[in-house]
Amino acid sequence: MITPLAYRLRSSVTYSKGNRIPFLVLAFPLKVLRLDPFWIPVLDTLSGYQFIPAEDLGSLVPSISPDKLILFLDDLVRKRVLEPEGTSILPDYPQVSVIVPVRNRPEAIAACLDSLIKLDYPPKKLEILVVDDASSDHTPEVVSNFPVSLFQLRENKQASFCRNLAARKAKGEILAFIDSDCQAHPLWLKDLVPAFKDPALGAIGGMVAAPLGEKGLDRYEEVKSSLIIGNWFKRSQRMDRFFYLPSCNLLVKRDIFMRLKGFREDLQVGEDVDFCWRLQDEGFQMEYRPQGKIFHRHRINLSPFCRRRFEYGTSEPWLQRRHSHRIKQLILSPTGFLFWIFLFLGFLFLSWPLLVGSGGVLLLDSGARFFKLGRKHLPLSFSKILVATFRSYLALFYHWSAFFSRYYLFLALPLFFLWPAISLTLIGLHLLTGVVEYFIKRPRLNCFSFLFYFTFDQLSYQLGVWWGCLKNRCFRPVNPMLTTTPLFREV
Repeated sequence: MITPLAYRLRSSVTYSKGNRIPFLVLAFPLKVLRLDPFWIPVLDTLSGYQFIPAEDLGSLVPSISPDKLILFLDDLVRKRVLEPEGTSILPDYPQVSVIVPVRNRPEAIAACLDSLIKLDYPPKKLEILVVDDASSDHTPEVVSNFPVSLFQLRENKQASFCRNLAARKAKGEILAFIDSDCQAHPLWLKDLVPAFKDPALGAIGGMVAAPLGEKGLDRYEEVKSSLIIGNWFKRSQRMDRFFYLPSCNLLVKRDIFMRLKGFREDLQVGEDVDFCWRLQDEGFQMEYRPQGKIFHRHRINLSPFCRRRFEYGTSEPWLQRRHSHRIKQLILSPTGFLFWIFLFLGFLFLSWPLLVGSGGVLLLDSGARFFKLGRKHLPLSFSKILVATFRSYLALFYHWSAFFSRYYLFLALPLFFLWPAISLTLIGLHLLTGVVEYFIKRPRLNCFSFLFYFTFDQLSYQLGVWWGCLKNRCFRPVNPMLTTTPLFREV
């Protein structure tokens, strides 16, 4: 049974009204939203922190259409002040063509197609197209037992060619891509298709979850798969130039897909990243919604796991060279950098003046922010700004640690014999990153097992990146631009 769409305020959000101006304050990252008084009836109702059906919220503002209300509420979800529940039900669903490339996976494609024919979607509005990429086993015979359209290739052409071929044959106005080693949740399409009511969207994707398994890599992939984007709505924007949606869970308007000429057929990895970036360059937006769920069979043995991570890494330099206007940046906050320098030197030399200096930087930075926001009459206390500033310093240190763990950990061994202090620093930053990831992701693993797989994950990927850098003569992935402010700002 489908649960109707509903919304509620997040528990970490504070709602207030000053001079009849509604404010929503998110604790971390510190964010203050000042909204139009028109929305006060809706916000008053949501202030009870209980899920309220969208239909009931619509009755509070009858002067706008239900679609515009949903667009407004979804925007607050993306800003992380609201959280949704349930599914938006459409009076009429669009025609969808589900496309599945496959090669030599008889058991996996059977499970995939079984999940697709069980989708909760109007049968007359759904077609399933399977392209067999010259399988050498009985995969085509397995596919022929299902009520789908099967196209067989005589020679191996890779997944991008298969997807493009099926797109040309498809009748649906929306193309839904899924891989043969995936299974769809029954509400996969109904959770995602309503998002296309927003005319700005050209593509949308959902959660790529892992089936519950008991091997160590199963448990690691449940939380750290490279296909996992997160647990929150996310939309492409100018200040996040590297956002993409994986092709194993991707819905695209067919006319846009054909205009972009589909996926690049000369790529075996990174083709979904390239497509999504080209789509954004054409002025269309993309959105990720964790509700649209599929289940992906991850590699559960260490050797193929590392090999796949290596392959993913090799695509990054090519993508950076091909999309040269996307400049990787590493943010360096002057006050945050100064705070950590004082703190590090203070502990290194046991200097109280330096330690006090780090606290002074924190207080002065927080005070400057407090007075700046006070002039805008925003409802924020100094203590809240102080905590948010300190957490931003922690986030800065974490992101720098994560960068070195992601791209430079492999240097720790050779550097140990030349500069052991640098080597130990790299290892320390890597372990710090892994421990933070462990407590954020909360896997069904102990910390040592998680760090074991995390280390192989990082090493495999970065070796692939450096191999791709040498091959493509492009070192931009490992040599980002240092900046104090993002190159692109949201307007």
